[in-house]
Amino acid sequence: MHLSNWLIFCGVTLLVAFTPGPAVLLAVSNSISVGPRRAMISSLGNAVGLFMVSAAAMAGLGVVLTTSASAFMVLKVAGAAYLIYLGIKQWRNRASVFSDLAVPGTPAAPRAAWRLFGNGVTVALTNPKGILFFSALFPQFLTHDAPILGQFAVLTATFAAGSVLSHAFYVLLARMLKKQLSDPRRSKLFNRVSGGAFVLLGLSLLRLPNKAA
Repeated sequence: MHLSNWLIFCGVTLLVAFTPGPAVLLAVSNSISVGPRRAMISSLGNAVGLFMVSAAAMAGLGVVLTTSASAFMVLKVAGAAYLIYLGIKQWRNRASVFSDLAVPGTPAAPRAAWRLFGNGVTVALTNPKGILFFSALFPQFLTHDAPILGQFAVLTATFAAGSVLSHAFYVLLARMLKKQLSDPRRSKLFNRVSGGAFVLLGLSLLRLPNKAA
């Protein structure tokens, strides 16, 4: 891979990664409820999920999704259902997730690390946009004078790193705003807005046009 190609891909990666989506929203939600450090566990899970999505794209799943209406529909519905589930769960969250702000040093409600990690992985795996993105974008930056597998590894690692970097930015931003959300009414509003955003993202997946011929 040429250095110029990689630098251009870095720019595209940062643009895409910093555009809010399901993974960013999950990171922000976790930052508010469990703190920035533990929120990054889900971001690392999302990075692992991106590697799995990239591998699936490289194995030809992207082609399957663009040619099989049934396969595309199954993944689309699964992704939408999961995002809607997260939205309903966030919507029903009580304002008490911010109660730790009333007493300095009080830890947030515990949540298993494996669950946070799994949520990040699942968000990455259930978004058909991810597979289609990798399938359509990666070939534009590949060169024929270098091993394809190595180039896919470099591009995927670059994209995953950009994703984690963007999550860290949004997580810290959410942490800064957390004090402003200590009021129960603002907390409830945040839960409703973020939960509604998850649901809207899920519904937007259902509106993806079927790529099959």
